[in-house]
Amino acid sequence: MVVRRATGAIEHRRFGDLADLVPPRDLMVFNTTRVFRARLLGTRDSGAAAEILLLKALGDDRWEAMVHPGGKLKPGRLVRVAPGFSVEVLETTDRRTRIVRLVCDGSADAAIERHGHVPLPPYIARDDTPEDAERYQTVYARERGSVAAPTAGLHFTPALLDALAAKGVRRADIVLHVGAGTFKPVEALDPGAHGMHEEWYRVPRETAAAVNAMHQAGGHVWAVGTTTLRSLESAVDADGSVQPREGETRMFIYPPYSVRSVDRLLTNFHLPRSTLLMLVAAFAGLDLIREAYAAAVRECYRFYSYGDAMVIV
Repeated sequence: MVVRRATGAIEHRRFGDLADLVPPRDLMVFNTTRVFRARLLGTRDSGAAAEILLLKALGDDRWEAMVHPGGKLKPGRLVRVAPGFSVEVLETTDRRTRIVRLVCDGSADAAIERHGHVPLPPYIARDDTPEDAERYQTVYARERGSVAAPTAGLHFTPALLDALAAKGVRRADIVLHVGAGTFKPVEALDPGAHGMHEEWYRVPRETAAAVNAMHQAGGHVWAVGTTTLRSLESAVDADGSVQPREGETRMFIYPPYSVRSVDRLLTNFHLPRSTLLMLVAAFAGLDLIREAYAAAVRECYRFYSYGDAMVIV
């Protein structure tokens, strides 16, 4: 779907048409994070099943994690994942996640890669397969650290990237490691009361320079995905310029926030009360997004991570 902010027009196109929509010499910015095998399945002392979803490395083989069943996995409990690989629950955080320690023979990263599972979205009601380790990735994924794919990028193929490059479209990259907080629904009546989980991001110097140069030249910056937009907005200074920056962001973008770092947004279709949908509404305008989503329902667009895409120009 193509949504035009200036006129309110909505068009229905194929994703392969993207190369026709992006003018030569415009800049597209991609999130090159890579999903890792963050889901650990094991057993408690009772023999009952348990699950650990690793969220963020804290050093010394300690991680922040989500656990199931939460009521059973209190500090001091142990989950056995495989021979020589266990997870010790150390403490409960204020937001009810856990701090855990990976106890293993040898490298913890190697144990995760050997025994962990791809954290497929929960609505995919099947076990992960070896193919999911590559299928649930963008074709340009490089830096390991996400528990979910930046799904707007799943539509790209090497051939489409080559077609964009051949047309003269420029490219820059950022990294934002997607955490579970991205998908936490907004339950507060006032969105400003919603607490975002922090996510680590990096805007490299060359990317900041490319974005600023594109705006100075009067061209357009295209964000591939909401994670890319959030990263660039997290690096915007008071004068509207993007700075090289690295750290954790809790940025929550919702109306009437005015986006300054990008001019175009490529994204999937999101669920009600999600921070992602609120970001899209801030970028395009709430009324226009309501019209676009109504059209998507009428035309049987697919939602969720493996669903269809929308480009807002």
